[in-house]
Amino acid sequence: MKTELRNFSKLAIVALALTVAFTTTVLANGGEKEKPATTTFKFIGNIENQPVFELNLISVDDEYTVSFRDEAGNVLYNATFKGAVGLTKKFLLKSSDISDAEENLSVIIKSKKTGSYEAYTINRKHTFLEETVINKVK
Repeated sequence: MKTELRNFSKLAIVALALTVAFTTTVLANGGEKEKPATTTFKFIGNIENQPVFELNLISVDDEYTVSFRDEAGNVLYNATFKGAVGLTKKFLLKSSDISDAEENLSVIIKSKKTGSYEAYTINRKHTFLEETVINKVK
């Protein structure tokens, strides 16, 4: 009985060792780490009903190309500039350049040094909200 128990325990140890030895971790995204963002892009408000956006450079001194495009792929704005870490650029987009008030825009920021790019979408919606509140005085 003792020899059978020893053989069973040895077999269990060997099976456990083989299981641990040949087990690999499989990551859903292929094991690639997400690259840290080099820019931030945000809407900061309107000036005379013209939208204003702000681009901040976070981590790379490089030459950048910024392109604003509509849904049809038409280039509304394209510029290249050299940027340093911490640089802030503001963009005023003329409403006359945008054909449809509900049209989505895309912004692509390309890095010349690294060859990478970051893409942002601008979803615009115009709504009118009227709120009526009634309060009892007495």
